[in-house]
Amino acid sequence: MPHHLFNAGNIDHYRDQMTRGVTAVADHVSTVSGPWTGAGVADLAGLVEDIDLDRPLDDIDAALDEIRTVYLDDAVWFHEPRYLAHLNCPVVIPALVAEVLVSSVNSSLDTWDQSAGGTLIERRLIDWTAARIGYDRGADGVFTSGGTQSNLQALLVARGQAYLAGDADPAESLALTASRFRIFASRDSHFSVQKSANVLGLGPDAVVTIPTDERRRMDPWALDQALREAEVAGLIPMAVVATAGTTDFGSIDPLDRVADVCAEHGVWLHVDAAYGGGLLVSTRRRHLLAGIERADSVTVDFHKTFFQPVSSSAVIVRRGEGLRHVTYHADYLNPRSSVQPNQVDKSLQTTRRFDALKLWFTLRTMGADAIGDYVDAVIDLAADGHAMMRDDPDLEVVTVPTLSTLVFRFRPAGLGEDDADAVNPGIRRTIAGSGNAVIAGTKVGGRAWLKLTMLNPGTTPGDIRAVLDLVRGIGHELLDELHATEGVR
Repeated sequence: MPHHLFNAGNIDHYRDQMTRGVTAVADHVSTVSGPWTGAGVADLAGLVEDIDLDRPLDDIDAALDEIRTVYLDDAVWFHEPRYLAHLNCPVVIPALVAEVLVSSVNSSLDTWDQSAGGTLIERRLIDWTAARIGYDRGADGVFTSGGTQSNLQALLVARGQAYLAGDADPAESLALTASRFRIFASRDSHFSVQKSANVLGLGPDAVVTIPTDERRRMDPWALDQALREAEVAGLIPMAVVATAGTTDFGSIDPLDRVADVCAEHGVWLHVDAAYGGGLLVSTRRRHLLAGIERADSVTVDFHKTFFQPVSSSAVIVRRGEGLRHVTYHADYLNPRSSVQPNQVDKSLQTTRRFDALKLWFTLRTMGADAIGDYVDAVIDLAADGHAMMRDDPDLEVVTVPTLSTLVFRFRPAGLGEDDADAVNPGIRRTIAGSGNAVIAGTKVGGRAWLKLTMLNPGTTPGDIRAVLDLVRGIGHELLDELHATEGVR
């Protein structure tokens, strides 16, 4: 019997190896004192390149020691309270327990005869999420790899619905009709909207950008005007993408008002709630998603504000029959004659992990309210951070947060835009190189800004203050260096 295969004959070996792996991670995490070492590509490339993959170590302890060197020692740790860069969350322990089950059993969620009960668990979680959105029993959906795939699938369904809606000439091919399709999204929507337009054969020009208000939310009046102009020009509004939690600002478009406009024009409304979907379980802020139940489709990323390991996302449609636009039948896999529930009928993927089990185990162990409390905690933290920035003469902040991101920059009184552009990226690089914290950067109006993303309920206002102290101190140092250089010139 092969020594390394997982089966009943190798249970003792499995238990020993898994225990060693978990122990190695636990021991290493207990020594972590910051979110990152600041290691660069040059620091690690040689270590990885020097490993001869054709000469196995044949010893798990030696392999774990090697992994510490090439990976764990310089890993970016999202559980550390001063990791404040991107939409990466610390993960809850029940989901990690479920990961062991997911990987060990290795079910594939495409067909019933590869997953059995896994199919029913995923379907139940889709129903649970749909109910949280406010959909009735006609809703359906499927787990995906992430928000980008969820948005793509939603827009694929929207394209199919638009083609069948009667606006297109039935004698005209989909390819010709597609040249007239338009997608409408705010200027702060996720880049996956443009990417999806390309993948769907529509091209980047098919995405019409809608202005936002002072809180970076889509302007419904401007949306209505853009839809009218498209219709007059003989174009076909295929979908409107409203965002419930923009990546940079955490802004939530006015979903009810956008839904009114979409209803008037008869256009598909998709809500990208990859970030803001955690509000579905918030005990204090669920009202921020008012109107989401009127959407035709919704994206939710459980690996953001549900604190799940990557990957765990879903796309939910209000009317399940819309998923027929992604259905294909293969005689060897899911023939039309099959009477079993096959999730591949609803998915862009074929082989697919049982990622739903992680959320299931989390809900059954912690409960939805506990997740919602974590969501509320990081939003409260962003409000604390905003108050600190608002009262700091060295810092400038773009807008009041709705969720848990803050876009700001170091800009003392009298500092010009060009000098601010020169200094702020350097602040980010210096902080990352120190290993004391990790923050993000972005552009607003073509100018360089910094960003904090709070997704760790263990982060405290003291952590935020310490990071802002770093920003301010490094900013003044870099500004002095800049002025000294300018003086030499």
